[in-house]
Amino acid sequence: MKVRSTACAALLACLTLDANASVITLQVATGPVGTQTSAAAYKAAVDADIANPAGYKGSKAVATYDNVTVKNYFGALSNYAFEATIDFGVTSAQAGTWNFRTGVDFGYGGALFIDGVALGYNSHDMWWANNYGTVNGSLTGSAVLAAGNHEFKIYGMEACCDGNQQAQFKAANAAAFKTFAGNDTLNAVPEPISIATFGLGAGAMALIRRRRRKSA
Repeated sequence: MKVRSTACAALLACLTLDANASVITLQVATGPVGTQTSAAAYKAAVDADIANPAGYKGSKAVATYDNVTVKNYFGALSNYAFEATIDFGVTSAQAGTWNFRTGVDFGYGGALFIDGVALGYNSHDMWWANNYGTVNGSLTGSAVLAAGNHEFKIYGMEACCDGNQQAQFKAANAAAFKTFAGNDTLNAVPEPISIATFGLGAGAMALIRRRRRKSA
C-alpha cells in the first residue's frame, strides 16, 4: 500500500506541475502614475506601485484576455498602475518568430516585455477603441522564441475611465493572431523536476505490477 501511495502522489505531482494552456494574472495598484521615458521606466514604476501595500489592490486570474477591464476585477479605480502576466509554453514545432499585440486603455502609456526583455513602449494617451488600426491604441512587438516556457508582460498606467483590453499572439508559422486564453493550447513544456517525477511514478507503478505477479 505504501508503494502504491507513493506512486500515486508522484503522478499527481507531475500532472500538477504541467500547465495545460496560458495562465493569465492581473495585478493593480493605485499610486503615483504618469508618462515614462522608456519601457524599463514603465516596468520600474508599475512594479514600485504594486510593491507598495498601501495602494495594492490584489491579484486576479483571468480565463480569457478579451474584454478585460480593471473595474470588472478590482472595482472602479483612478490613478492606477496595471500589470498583466501571461505564462505560456512553446513546443519545438512552434519555435521561431512570434508576434504579440495588445489593445489597451492606458492614459499614461505602457510597455511590453517577453522573458524580461522589452519589446516596446508608447508614452501617448492610449485607447484602441476595439480596433488595432487605431493610432496610439495598441502595443505590439515580436521576438524569436525557443521551445520552453515563456512569460509575456503588459505594463500600463491609467488616470480614469477604464476601457476594455485584449491581448493576442501569432505563433511562428501561424496564419493569424489568437487571443491568449485558458484554452489556447499553448501547453507549457514540462519542467525537469516534472519529468523526473513522472519517471519515479512510472517506475513505482511497474514495481507494483511485478509484486502482484509474484504474489499471484
